[in-house]
Amino acid sequence: MSKSAKKHSEAMSKIDRNKVYQLGTAVDVVKQTAYAKFDETVDVAVKLGVDPRHADQMVRGAVVLPNGLGKNVRVLVFAKGEKEKEALDAGADYVGADDLVTKIQGGWFDFDTAIATPDMMGVVGKIGKLLGPRGLMPNPKVGTVTFEVGKAVKESKAGKVEFRVEKAGIIHAPVGKVSFDAEMLKGNLLALVEALVKAKPSAAKGTYIKKISLSSTMGAGINLDIADVTAQI
Repeated sequence: MSKSAKKHSEAMSKIDRNKVYQLGTAVDVVKQTAYAKFDETVDVAVKLGVDPRHADQMVRGAVVLPNGLGKNVRVLVFAKGEKEKEALDAGADYVGADDLVTKIQGGWFDFDTAIATPDMMGVVGKIGKLLGPRGLMPNPKVGTVTFEVGKAVKESKAGKVEFRVEKAGIIHAPVGKVSFDAEMLKGNLLALVEALVKAKPSAAKGTYIKKISLSSTMGAGINLDIADVTAQI
């Protein structure tokens, strides 16, 4: 058995896959069982009681995590004139218009988030088929199509996370790094779950949050006690 496989096996042996953990305990276990040499991302998966095939049951939105993501978020902004300066002053990494479209058409995607002013969407539409599949297409529903570009850039830099329910009814999102202290991870996860609760479609019937699982990049999923999590929101 390789050294890596041995570490993985040892970490997995500390997790009971049939048990539901209270949030505080789950966070501790995730931190204790992370074994990679890099600072692993901590992710949450939430199974929702919705059918995304129906438009009135789609769950989509964004939340600014109170403790950030622990990484430098590269922000690109499509804007001109005063809005271009506003974006740069707020800390945007790349700002432009047709020049950025040309770079992206050439295969350049060295950014994590794209923001656009509404008047630029005609230009951005030219590369919609390139940005969409990568989850980079600006969208007014998550605040990335706006004239308030300064605010949008600062939120993205601070740790804004977009979420969208997948076909299987699951939301996947990062909530920080293994190096975060437990309270930071708990705060971020609770902020995400609270945003999901607020985004509950009126057409959703029955149990809305069916399962919450926490894991590190290389680790196994740890099932959370849903009642314990929601009681802390």
